[in-house]
Amino acid sequence: MTTMLCALTNGQTARITALPQGMSGRRLEALGLRPGKIVTKVSGMPFCGPVTIILDGRQIAIGHGICCKVAVEPLAGRKTP
Repeated sequence: MTTMLCALTNGQTARITALPQGMSGRRLEALGLRPGKIVTKVSGMPFCGPVTIILDGRQIAIGHGICCKVAVEPLAGRKTP
């Protein structure tokens, strides 16, 4: 089941399935986000603030608008506290 990265709950892990086209997608690729990579959502700030994720052992903050354009597939049974 595909959803958007911003819709994950804190601590939930997912596999990236698609990135946005254009400049936003290239910026995310420069940060290391690519289809097939595993990410964990650490936190999401209220009122559409930045979303923090863990990717390859690094914490990365991404703007809420761009984060809502990243398609992911949640991984069953993989949630960190």
